[in-house]
Amino acid sequence: MILVTGGAGFIGSNLVAALVAGGFEVVVSDRLRDAPADGPQKWRNLARHAPSALIPPDELDHYLAGHPPLDAVVHLGAISATTATDGDRVWSTNVALSQRLWAWCASREVPLIYASSAATYGDGAAGFRDGLDGLPALRPLNLYGWSKHAFDTWVARQLAAGAHRPPQWAGLKFFNVYGPNEYHKGAMISVVAVKYREVAAGRVPTLFRSDRAGVADGEQQRDFIWVGDVVAVMQWLLAHPAVSGLFNLGTGAARTYADLARAVCRAAGAEPRFDLVAMPDKLVGRYQSFTEADMRALRAAGYAGAFTTLEAGVERYVHDFLSQPDPYA
Repeated sequence: MILVTGGAGFIGSNLVAALVAGGFEVVVSDRLRDAPADGPQKWRNLARHAPSALIPPDELDHYLAGHPPLDAVVHLGAISATTATDGDRVWSTNVALSQRLWAWCASREVPLIYASSAATYGDGAAGFRDGLDGLPALRPLNLYGWSKHAFDTWVARQLAAGAHRPPQWAGLKFFNVYGPNEYHKGAMISVVAVKYREVAAGRVPTLFRSDRAGVADGEQQRDFIWVGDVVAVMQWLLAHPAVSGLFNLGTGAARTYADLARAVCRAAGAEPRFDLVAMPDKLVGRYQSFTEADMRALRAAGYAGAFTTLEAGVERYVHDFLSQPDPYA
């Protein structure tokens, strides 16, 4: 039995679908929340792959106190908005809860896989090398990235002190993940989905002008990764309990937003072009203009799976999900 926190969310629901299809019993801790009948409803993320139980996050500690027979915990639940400003709420959710889950898994000898983020790398000045040694040099640009970095740093201190740890632990620094079941995320939905909606509405997709010298407009680069590849790595880790560490999870190949916009247009059958707009003031100076996962550590640990190209992932997302009456996985 596997507990997935955030299991009704984007990445979590895709993992739940894969685990249920693989014959695992899955318990989800998440909130489905209320939503307009004509808007994205979070329960639909689980409609085709219902978990065995749904535990509200404020009841999770009570659930764990009952010593459920868990084989692993995958901790994906978090406040993930890069524009979040409530520091107390973000700390409680992204750091304190993660610490309690670490302690529980350590005491019960249960493997723990948890979500970190590429947002911990800030503007990338310190590079994108994963692992614990480089953590002191990182300077996240926002509260969300800082909270993820704070927990990574806490883990490093626990390990350095020789404190009791889970038998397997793996932190995953997710880069720019896209794919089905992200529709409830509002402003945090992937750029792929946003650009598709613009094209489907008959508009020319827009990209932000650059806020950094030396980076041309539309040439900002990110490491975009298909959600199916992220799920495959988590499944591999669950199947390889001897592997522990803090790992990047991207493709290892940065691509421009211009590449992405053209790929979306082609997948939607539109002319591959885009317009430029000014970057919102709230993002100027806080926007990552380049991210690229250094994937050597995960490869060295034994992961040999291929990563989906941006063009192939966008085409699959558009054809199999975004353009369909039922876009859920």
